[in-house]
Amino acid sequence: MVSVQEQYEAYPYPARDPADEARRLITGSPSHPLEMDHFLFGGERDWSKGIRILVAGGGTGDGLIQLAQVLTSANRPYDITYVDLSTASRDIAEARAKARGLQNITFHTGSLLDAAEFGAFDYIDCCGVLHHLPDPEAGFAALRAALAPGGGLGFMVYAPYGRSGVYPLQEAFATLLDGLSAPERLKQAQKIVADLPAGHPFRVNPHLSDHEQSDAGFYDLLLHSQDRAYDVGGLLEVLTNTGWRLQSFCTPALYDLSRIAPRPQGMQDDTAMALAEKLRGTIKLHAAYAVPDGEVRKIARGSNRKLIPHLRGVQPDKLARAVAQGKALPMTSHGVSSAITLPREAAPIIGGINGQRSLTQIGQILGLDPLAFGMQWAKAEKELADWGLLLYSGLLS
Repeated sequence: MVSVQEQYEAYPYPARDPADEARRLITGSPSHPLEMDHFLFGGERDWSKGIRILVAGGGTGDGLIQLAQVLTSANRPYDITYVDLSTASRDIAEARAKARGLQNITFHTGSLLDAAEFGAFDYIDCCGVLHHLPDPEAGFAALRAALAPGGGLGFMVYAPYGRSGVYPLQEAFATLLDGLSAPERLKQAQKIVADLPAGHPFRVNPHLSDHEQSDAGFYDLLLHSQDRAYDVGGLLEVLTNTGWRLQSFCTPALYDLSRIAPRPQGMQDDTAMALAEKLRGTIKLHAAYAVPDGEVRKIARGSNRKLIPHLRGVQPDKLARAVAQGKALPMTSHGVSSAITLPREAAPIIGGINGQRSLTQIGQILGLDPLAFGMQWAKAEKELADWGLLLYSGLLS
């Protein structure tokens, strides 16, 4: 069997070319500093004090580069420690950082299970790694041991329902191609997949595309030797067992049962989220934030008018015009399509968002008294925030 380390030496994942850094920055959830602030620090983090970050299992560097570049562009101090088992992946991550001239990054070849040996961190990024460990629970526990007081974790693990068709193929290939080298396993598996019948669960799953993007993507999806998917219930259990508490999924609307069906009175949040995942059926990964178990940490909300709003993935002026005209905002996330309808009276507030003005300042510019402002903003805030389009942070102020 090809080990996890051997796989990533042969096929660093995701496939990245450092030369591409000159033309684009890959961003996403978790671990964008605006999002981190919103979910973990109530939108009020003092970024001038700097932040110590661990990128655990950093791979070819997507999370690392996002963190370092966004903080560098915002002129905020930081110190990042990158750890990964694969030297080939580390080489690509280092080359990407060098291409951008990013500083204050220390690279290590090693295991995230030794995270605490590198110190205590204000923020830990761990995306696409924990589910590949022989004992994922040990990984969650190791990261908890490396967290500084007041810090938090941004993580991503695979989910089962949106990956339908993947696991039977993984099991079949593990037996059929045992003993072959990584390149030979890839070659034979690609031929078999190309000949799958039209009705095969993998072929009819429209939410899977990694196998079409690169050899590394194909290998990671279908030939991985260790791959554990977590449904909501299993994820919450492992978090509890290792000293964590789920703070929020990055797109809360996906896990909101009331958006799908009437939620029975008295149903616990954990149960409702688990049901929503089953009814969605398209979620192939969970991107989320966690904090120490037992610690109360508020997610940023507009009831705190000192907060500075940011819109993500949409321009404020364009959105404001659409809202003023009564147009719905189409949304697609994890295979779920929806249309967000915002109250027209919120359009001026949306148009006033520039990433530096607080809600109070926007209200003052518009001449709105606090009560009127709150009434106009409340519904718009819920829709935008729950779909991950609205974040509060003073990062750019």
